[in-house]
Amino acid sequence: MTPPHPTHFLIVGAGAAGLIAARELARGGNRVTVVEARERCGGRICTLPVEEFGYPAEGGPEFVHGAAPVTRSLMREAGLLLQPRGGTRWSTRTGALLPDDPSLPHADRFYRVLGEVEADLPIAEFLDRHFAEPRYDRLRRAITRTVEGYDAADPSRFSTIALRDEWMGREDGEHGRITEGYGALIEHLASDCRRLGAAIHFGAAVTAIDKAPGGIAARCRDGSVFAADAAVLTVPLPLLSEIALPAAARERVEGAAADIGFGNVVKILLRFAGSWWADRGGRDLADLSFLLSDAPVPTWWTQYPAGYPVLTGWFAGPRAERAASLTETEFVDMGIASLAEIFDLPADRIRRGLVASRAINWGSDPFARGAYSYATPHTRAAQSALERSDTAPLFFAGEALYAGPDMGTVEAALASGLETARAILAAGP
Repeated sequence: MTPPHPTHFLIVGAGAAGLIAARELARGGNRVTVVEARERCGGRICTLPVEEFGYPAEGGPEFVHGAAPVTRSLMREAGLLLQPRGGTRWSTRTGALLPDDPSLPHADRFYRVLGEVEADLPIAEFLDRHFAEPRYDRLRRAITRTVEGYDAADPSRFSTIALRDEWMGREDGEHGRITEGYGALIEHLASDCRRLGAAIHFGAAVTAIDKAPGGIAARCRDGSVFAADAAVLTVPLPLLSEIALPAAARERVEGAAADIGFGNVVKILLRFAGSWWADRGGRDLADLSFLLSDAPVPTWWTQYPAGYPVLTGWFAGPRAERAASLTETEFVDMGIASLAEIFDLPADRIRRGLVASRAINWGSDPFARGAYSYATPHTRAAQSALERSDTAPLFFAGEALYAGPDMGTVEAALASGLETARAILAAGP
């Protein structure tokens, strides 16, 4: 039988959601044990060594989006700085390299019809229903590119209401990067957890959680077993569905796996001897921020206003899933070929200036299996099902389970972990 008020919690996963939940529960006077399959904290947050790219380059999440209140509060605690995003966006999607026009074709009608949606449906179906005429071709392409690229989502599954919430309901704030990297935020949380007495175990890949006398027992791949009164599972959605769970929780997880979208992304980081793109064909690209194209790797960005000679490529959504079998070298080659196409330069010329490269395919990462989640028309119901009390002594948290407009972000992971821990504490004596 589970104790009426658990005092020993097992946190499965030492990513953003797991660490902030662990810290909150430890602050409440509880005994906390964190088990992590990797040999490090952070999960999909993966800040690379400064020596590799000249600054704390991000192999995973990079930007702080919008208001992000939990993220910004932690940054203040840790004394971390936000470097505001700036510069000029350029695009080759019109056939020439020009400053990007971010305006959406037929925007007035699009937002009016979007605001009238009552019953949710996939965004691809929404576009087919209301914007099928040829005059809306550019609009459909713009929406599809954004859903596939920014949200790493399949338009045939992505929720129209989630898109509306994301585009029309988000409280805005200054966008930027953490100067010291997201890894510094993770280090702050992990340090706090240890200071409060929480134990963190690495190399512990949980394969099953059973109900046991007095609570739960978590079995790991290496044969180790961790016992506790209750567990908080914070692993990515594909891994959550592979952990053997008691029947009531298993049913909820299977529904969530089917009804919450999960996409992939490949980040390609290329460090050069100098910023060769700053002056191309008489165009001043010294303040280049983002570069959009129809090349195989369509989206690139710089570290502007910082002057590091690094270009980061973003290859996401269904296209990234279809290319999942490519090697790191092949992704780097694809990135260089894409830049050659965008700038109309020989690939060998670009490659000659290359100092360092990384291609991180999150779909092939055994402890992630993809980038992050997105909402389908059935996601909110799936999230609510995982919050039901009949799954106790198992609780769930993570960016996939966050019901706000920032799903699929570090903020979502932090907010979900914090909300779950506070709900557990509020139910206590």
